[in-house]
Amino acid sequence: MKLSFLEPLYKQSGPFASVYLDTSRDAALEDPHAAVRLRWRRLRDALESEGADRDSVAAVAGTVGSDMDVPGTHGQAVFTAHGRLALLDELPAPPARDTAHFGTLPDTMPLIVQHAPGIPYLAVHVHYGGRHSTDATGTVRIEAEAGAWPLTKVTPGHRLDEEIPVADWARAAGEVGRELEGHARRIDVETVVVAGDVWARGILVNRLPAALRGQVTTVTGVGESEAGRALLEHRLESLFEGRMAAHDRALLDALLAERARDGASAEGLAPAVSALQRGKVKALFLNDHPESPLRLWVGPKPGQLALAEQELRSYGIREVSEERADTALARAVVGTRAELVVVPEQELRLSEGVGVLLRYAEPASGT
Repeated sequence: MKLSFLEPLYKQSGPFASVYLDTSRDAALEDPHAAVRLRWRRLRDALESEGADRDSVAAVAGTVGSDMDVPGTHGQAVFTAHGRLALLDELPAPPARDTAHFGTLPDTMPLIVQHAPGIPYLAVHVHYGGRHSTDATGTVRIEAEAGAWPLTKVTPGHRLDEEIPVADWARAAGEVGRELEGHARRIDVETVVVAGDVWARGILVNRLPAALRGQVTTVTGVGESEAGRALLEHRLESLFEGRMAAHDRALLDALLAERARDGASAEGLAPAVSALQRGKVKALFLNDHPESPLRLWVGPKPGQLALAEQELRSYGIREVSEERADTALARAVVGTRAELVVVPEQELRLSEGVGVLLRYAEPASGT
């Protein structure tokens, strides 16, 4: 996963207030807006107890709960610094728990995990309920959305919505297919999910360009979706559960291949830190351990991280602080233009939850 969406955040100077909050408006609650305000009040107290300045807290207060038009369950990640909003991101699912942190670095790991697996996909819903014949009356309606899963739950992708007379469907399906191919190519789509009337969608699938047709997965049911949420959301939830994006899977396969031959890879916190210090990391792999006690020392620049405070000070770095290891690693990944792959433990349990695929192998000793 490329973390370019975090670059604007890391270009700003800290300290940062980092807030993760469930902002779902549960219809079962008598006053859901009041519930959001109450949850924020608890986090505000936590920020103030950690020494957050008044302006940064006020900047969070002016932002949390601003997603009133987002339906369904979701959350917000809010980052502020020096009294200004630094980054706002809608979360496709509520955070496991509401959290607030004030420190030198922004706490971005929960946000990164919510962006995973980041599967580029195209969802297509073919609406038709008439007679299965091109001489029938009525229309075929096409809804399509191109985006990255699961972010499209709360951030709509590019949408297409067209109605075509049934009599023209066999011819027009080819034109629709070429239009869909254009949207798919722009995001390097890896899966095309098609739902709806079996007869009408069959005509569309058979007229898709060959490259796109080979990526089609059809799903049963009509595929109705909640307004304002991802098209075919519930079908996609089942289809993508536990799945990694193809790009991340390829990086993981490369890591395993290098590990098998003692090549350009390493596991554990110390080797990962050493490689990041030297800008050698192509991809960092993390098991998601929000409860991890591992800590690192950091300086003002992304590559300035170490296991011990004295190591940084020996380089002449004066401004140092101790941070969560995953927070420091995330900044280093962004700053060195590496990639980050969140690896489920059932796929691979990494030593100390950390592994790296290097840009090149270390030269053999004595050469």
